[in-house]
Amino acid sequence: MNTKEFIVENKVIVICRKVYGDSLLRLAEALYDGGVKMIEVTFDQADPDCTEKTTGAMRMLQERFRGAMRFGAGTVLTTEQVDAACEAGGEYMISPNTNLQVIARTKELGLVSIPGAMTPTEILTAHDAGADFVKLFPASYLGMSYVKDITAPISHVKLLATGGVNETNFGGYLDAGFVGAGVSSRLADRKLIAAGNFEEITARARAFAAICAGQR
Repeated sequence: MNTKEFIVENKVIVICRKVYGDSLLRLAEALYDGGVKMIEVTFDQADPDCTEKTTGAMRMLQERFRGAMRFGAGTVLTTEQVDAACEAGGEYMISPNTNLQVIARTKELGLVSIPGAMTPTEILTAHDAGADFVKLFPASYLGMSYVKDITAPISHVKLLATGGVNETNFGGYLDAGFVGAGVSSRLADRKLIAAGNFEEITARARAFAAICAGQR
């Protein structure tokens, strides 16, 4: 199964910010146990060592899971970050914005492009530039009325909802035609990680996986 098909089938990409090393590995294992199989390791743009930390994390995850999970980079703002993430085994590049150069470089390398957008113009600009999926961000702030209004005329674009997605509203995005979502604090809860409560993370992952399977 190629990466695009894997994203469509599994639907949930967990956004991991500032989680590295053993904590990230344990988080990934907890998510996998709950049926969630994709992680976005973000570039922390405020950290001068973000390239080394992000690429090191992706290499570690790839070595551990060897295809059972799929990993990509998040907050990708430059073509240099695309190159670095590609070398580390990243399979998809996710951005908060629509940067045509980032999209082009991602596609040149044969990777999956997922830029962020908010307005219909931004969404179609990203799609027309070759994006495989477009991340609607911030989805919960915009609300379901906005979602329904924009998905009617641009139903041909594969959208991922990101920002405030949880077990309560996730099914609504899928029902509205979204192919999936990026999920941050519900599945990469740093308080739970710090407390070592990975059982709760697995339980939450199971809830998302059940929604993906239509159990809602």
